[in-house]
Amino acid sequence: MVSIALSAPAATRIRFAVSCLWEVLAAVRILRAPGVPALYRDWADRAHLPADSLLAALVAPPGGYTPDFLTPPPTGLAADLPTELATLRATPPEVVRAHLDLMPVPVAGLYADPSAGLSRLSGEIEAFWHTAVAPTWPRMKALLDAEVHHRARRLAEEGTAGVLADLHPQVTWHNGTLHINQPHCAAADVPTGSGLILIPSVFVWPTVLSVSAGPVPQLAYPARAAATVWEPPPTVPDALTALIGRSRARMLMELAAPLSTTDLSHRTGITPGGVSQHLTTLRAAGLVTTHRQGRSLLNTRTPTAEALLTAAGNLPPPQPVRPEAHFRPDAH
Repeated sequence: MVSIALSAPAATRIRFAVSCLWEVLAAVRILRAPGVPALYRDWADRAHLPADSLLAALVAPPGGYTPDFLTPPPTGLAADLPTELATLRATPPEVVRAHLDLMPVPVAGLYADPSAGLSRLSGEIEAFWHTAVAPTWPRMKALLDAEVHHRARRLAEEGTAGVLADLHPQVTWHNGTLHINQPHCAAADVPTGSGLILIPSVFVWPTVLSVSAGPVPQLAYPARAAATVWEPPPTVPDALTALIGRSRARMLMELAAPLSTTDLSHRTGITPGGVSQHLTTLRAAGLVTTHRQGRSLLNTRTPTAEALLTAAGNLPPPQPVRPEAHFRPDAH
């Protein structure tokens, strides 16, 4: 059990982040597991991880220890891989060696020359990202942004307890302390109230991963509806097409999660200018609303649009991804 104490001031420092490195780490853990969960099997059949890579040597299968320096605290929602890799390469050698000392199997080359080893590791991560993650990243990023939007709204409306109480069955919130049920984890508790970074992830399901070392503790948890990332594009209802046109109907179907104009363009094949024109019409009709998140403008369906899609008979019911009965009981 890991406990993270959050004083009243520290509770105000809870923030969300989206991280490419966290997704890579969690994805590699899936490939290193004895059995790949059904949710990821099609993806795993297409992914490739060289057995002799540093990445494979460092990321342990479920139940093992993975060095914490692989996931430095992410800075925000941009999820920029080059920026995160630059932070990884800047890890002090003494930190790298201290974390490697905790591994049951030594990684001699990285231990002897952390600078050269981190440079090689960065290249391997980048290669794995482009082949195994990047093809589905636009859909993943849209889902993660939607998760952050949902949780941040709950945090604003219900406070700390509202957002932490139902993150995951392994996570409980009681009397100002977040308890993470990882019985085989040797990480120390965090009593100082330094805050917390919550990181939704597509690949971390069905468990959670935590890092209590470093300046700010991190908790990666499964984003809701992760299975939808690999679902085929939604079918546009004929009745809705006849009412508002095929392009606008397709855009409404895609807006199950908040998306930017660029996201909608990538997912529908409509030019950004065309997307903007259709969004203007949909907003005027009360079917789409737009809000700012950081530097991005995200578009979402309104309740009126939800009712319209339901009436058209092609709005799928929510499909939350529920954890399995067996959870991995250790930290990353």
